[in-house]
Amino acid sequence: MKKELIAELFKKFQDACYNLNGLECWSARETQDILGYTDWRNFSNIIQKAVSACENSGESSSDHFVEVNKMIEIGKGGQREIQDIALTRYACYLIAQNGDSTKPEIAFAQTYFAVQTRKQELIEKRFLDIDRVNAREKLSKSEKKLSGIIYERGVDNRSFASIRSEGDKALFGGKTTQFMKNKLGVPTGRPLADFLPTLLIKAKDFATELTSHNVVDKDLIGDNPIAKEHIDNNKEVRHILLKRGVKPERLPPAEDVKKVQRRIGSTEKKILKEIKKDKK
Repeated sequence: MKKELIAELFKKFQDACYNLNGLECWSARETQDILGYTDWRNFSNIIQKAVSACENSGESSSDHFVEVNKMIEIGKGGQREIQDIALTRYACYLIAQNGDSTKPEIAFAQTYFAVQTRKQELIEKRFLDIDRVNAREKLSKSEKKLSGIIYERGVDNRSFASIRSEGDKALFGGKTTQFMKNKLGVPTGRPLADFLPTLLIKAKDFATELTSHNVVDKDLIGDNPIAKEHIDNNKEVRHILLKRGVKPERLPPAEDVKKVQRRIGSTEKKILKEIKKDKK
């Protein structure tokens, strides 16, 4: 997500926050607009899912979803009363978790309401963490997909491991997978990709997807033709990176992706802990 959009959404949520009986709250109607939902009925369905999630977490939904009425302007200076809901931070977080995560506004809200100290730089850092975890999960799926495709074309698991290693060698300028593991300090038994920066994870994923496509498109059969295809694709990806001034083998290691996953995954427990502390 671009920094400009993060800054824009950050300001909208900051400006929409108000105090209700000592708690920071957001209007459901305003939140609906910020999250890009035009129809109140559709947004109400998401709220109901969030209410159920709140109850399932052991919290009373009435503490986090408070029905209120508000006046809105209508034509010719008139006003009309409409139903609204005052949402706590936890309620907003649950709404975001139940929304369409492909919408950038929802993706932002998931992070905005998850970060205890809502500072823009912390939100940007969390987006980078999420992007890296998602990229790593995507690479795993792409490799599994490729494995299934080539297994039907006479390549067993042992040969697949060799093909992946040859791909790494092509991507890293002749450096083997083991060499890169040693260089980056990857623990024994852990995949190299778990310690690669996001750019290289995505580079490996792109090369793998290219191989899957071309193996089928060119009807390749057997170890050697498929290995050559994967090597060529990784060489092409390396060529693109080099043209942009990036040498894959020289990039520093990134934080263990499993630690990043655990940090992201601990969010809801921390939010609940904060809520219970605020009630005392």
